[in-house]
Amino acid sequence: MQSQKLDALIAAQWPSTLVASTPELAAKGIGDRALTAGVRSGKLLRLRRGAYVRTVDWRHRKPWERELLRIQAHACSIPGRATYSHLSAARLHGCPDWEGGPQVHVTTPFSPAQASSGVDVVAHGGPLNPEEITEIPSSWGRHARVTSLERTVIDCARTLEFETAVVIADQALRRGADPGLMQEYLDSGRITRGARRLRRVLGAMDKRSESVGESRTRLILEKLGIQVPVLQLEVETGIGTFRGDFGWPEQKVILEFDGRAKYFDYAPTEEVIFEERRREKALIAMGWEVVRIEWAHLHRPWELDQKLRVALGRRRKAEAR
Repeated sequence: MQSQKLDALIAAQWPSTLVASTPELAAKGIGDRALTAGVRSGKLLRLRRGAYVRTVDWRHRKPWERELLRIQAHACSIPGRATYSHLSAARLHGCPDWEGGPQVHVTTPFSPAQASSGVDVVAHGGPLNPEEITEIPSSWGRHARVTSLERTVIDCARTLEFETAVVIADQALRRGADPGLMQEYLDSGRITRGARRLRRVLGAMDKRSESVGESRTRLILEKLGIQVPVLQLEVETGIGTFRGDFGWPEQKVILEFDGRAKYFDYAPTEEVIFEERRREKALIAMGWEVVRIEWAHLHRPWELDQKLRVALGRRRKAEAR
């Protein structure tokens, strides 16, 4: 198929969703021949058998958005409906981690044969009670069936690294997960496998952390043994309230996680940044010190340790004079 003709066909007939199934595309006149030509030319990507996305749409998506497209590809290419769980449920609930991965997680009431699920799927076997399953709006036009927020935290806590599980738990709390209900999993004895890991995550989660970066920073500060800060410390200045991510009121030190975007789906405007810096200047005029860190510091915690200990030490020396 000629390149120009293929481009025109894809542009004019692609369905409204980013990911489309083979039957959906065939109904639009994009058949097997066009799909093969599209993949060979690099105009289309085959996410899994029976599910395609335009390469330009894929390239313009962030990693966590691509993971959602993989879930959509799974949903539109299987008969019936799956119950998404673990990391996939966390993403669908809007509680992503910072790394993610290409595999889709589903839970079935029986022990599935992994080979039959596909290499891109992690199939977990085990019964789910009706209250542990919910439906939420999805990007592919119908509701997705997922494990509840509480069950998602439980599953992630038992299977993921501690830091990743706490990041997801923090976000789940902010989205309304019931900590009492999660604790009941432990108290009732229903959870035995992974109970110790779950108990540790439940004890460490904190909904006051408003972003992935803040959650990770909080855990690093604890690991470094730095004096426990006040989360979301508010300080009144002459031009408004400044709210710092972490604060040490006695030393008048505030630590700000200054990622390019504190939230995955939010990028501050120039006006917001200007007003934040304006309040920060007023804060400094009142005798406070503001320490800013970025994503790179989370991978080099010794630098964070040095920056913060120097600031806290400097303030202590100033107070002693």
